[in-house]
Amino acid sequence: MTRSLQITDVVDAARARIATARLAAAYGVPALDRTRLTTALSAHLRQCLTKGGTWRLSLEATAAPAEEGLLHVVVTPLQDTGATAAQPPWRTTVRCPETADPAGAAAVADDPAILAEALLGADEDTALVLERLDEQEELVAFHREELHQTNQGVLALHAELDAAGRAQRDAFAAERKARTEAESARRRLTFLADASAVLTASLNHHEIVRRLPDLLVPEYARSVDVWLFDGDGDRQPPAPHPAAAVLAARTGRPQYAADHPGGLPGVSDQPPSALDPARPLLCIPLPTRRAPLGVLTLSPPGKRWDPDDAVMLIELTRRASIAIDNARRFEHNRDIAETLQRALLTDLPTTPGLSLAARYLPATYGLNIGGDWYDAFRQPDGSLITVIGDVTGHGLHAAVMMSQLRTALRAYAVDGGSPGQLLTRLHMFLHHLQPDLYATAVIARFRPGDPTLTWAAAGHPPPVLRTPDGRVRTLDAKPGAMLGIPLRQVIHDHTAPLEPGSTLALYTDGLVERRALGIDPGIERLAQALGSFGSAELEADLDGSADRILTPLLSDSERDDDVCLLLCHLAA
Repeated sequence: MTRSLQITDVVDAARARIATARLAAAYGVPALDRTRLTTALSAHLRQCLTKGGTWRLSLEATAAPAEEGLLHVVVTPLQDTGATAAQPPWRTTVRCPETADPAGAAAVADDPAILAEALLGADEDTALVLERLDEQEELVAFHREELHQTNQGVLALHAELDAAGRAQRDAFAAERKARTEAESARRRLTFLADASAVLTASLNHHEIVRRLPDLLVPEYARSVDVWLFDGDGDRQPPAPHPAAAVLAARTGRPQYAADHPGGLPGVSDQPPSALDPARPLLCIPLPTRRAPLGVLTLSPPGKRWDPDDAVMLIELTRRASIAIDNARRFEHNRDIAETLQRALLTDLPTTPGLSLAARYLPATYGLNIGGDWYDAFRQPDGSLITVIGDVTGHGLHAAVMMSQLRTALRAYAVDGGSPGQLLTRLHMFLHHLQPDLYATAVIARFRPGDPTLTWAAAGHPPPVLRTPDGRVRTLDAKPGAMLGIPLRQVIHDHTAPLEPGSTLALYTDGLVERRALGIDPGIERLAQALGSFGSAELEADLDGSADRILTPLLSDSERDDDVCLLLCHLAA
């Protein structure tokens, strides 16, 4: 169905608009689409009337009435409009979902009643559109409110997320700080444990003082000065000390000398030192149970110390003070024991036809001195008793007990008696005198003009005898048990041929025993060393021979025990 209308004035334009609306209604175009169509057509026709001329409105439905089709609306200028004829046509298309009556839809008369009816229909469409617009406005308002509520929720959610993010960042920062502090504490504790092990490993207080700067510089201090109150003047001229160090020594409290407060726990602040005003100083006393040993003065590795580092340094100084005090006590006891030991060792007697040489070496490691001893003396019948022994234990107590055993043995020997009898009486003496103390010993007796050596041993390494022809044998006949054990025993004598030019070696276990190898390889080495000498060499220089025996045998020794060696050479 096609229909054309000419438009030259406002009335024509109104009729064209009404015809279009009625046709669109006849074809079932929805009211909203009809309103949009008529509004767009009215706007365009208004423009056409403004331009002037004659215009043609063409309405064309492209489908049968029983089918859904399209309604084409075209406004074109006529050829006789002059300048407006060159303007392109205006087109629009709407869908027609329902059937229509073309004849009824096309009936648009000039009758005012029909025109009014059409205008009323247009007003109804407009009212329907307005009603729909109201509904849409309510729906838009509802959705706008929903959107507002959603935005409020999103804003609240963002605020919660921000708060959670800040809390998480704070938690991460606190965790990192706690981890850093824990790592620092672990590092300080590890350093404190390792440094304490280094300081307590030595029993020489000079060595401990020397190790302190090596431990602290440069991580915890730039410089370290150890001021010991006694003994410094013996080694070097007195040096000036900071006033804070003197105050620390006087009060026993750590002092911090600088031009700014230190803020260190347990430390008093003092003015900067006059010796070096620009350098902060931390002066820590070396405490003991009686009085401070000295003062440790430190300068910081940077501008100042961390408070936790200062606490660690004070604790390290306390441990160093204990180590120095213990080392000094040890050195004092060792010196006393060694002095007592050497004072009690016998000057060897001079005997025609028999040369004696003895060596005593104190231990160089630990307080392992005072237990080894040797002796040589004559009996009333002219026999020469030579003895070497080892008292269990070390230090002053062992040295005193060694002295008592030596005195008791000499007293028993005045009454005569063989080596076995003397050891048996010595065993009973020690068992009753010191039930918890034991000893080992070897006694050898030389009689003038007697070619027989008589000897006895109690738990001691066996003597080694070198014959004039250079052969060496170990006198390993069954010995008695240790002296002083809770056992009633009788120690027997043993004899061995003694030719002129023979040499007998008595010794303690410190000469031959090694922890990793035992004692037997050491005895073999001693026998080889003794056999390497000639009879003439031993007779000419027995003292030098003793030194030449000790040197190779002690080359692999840690010297953690004292050593005794007694050589007895029978002249050829």
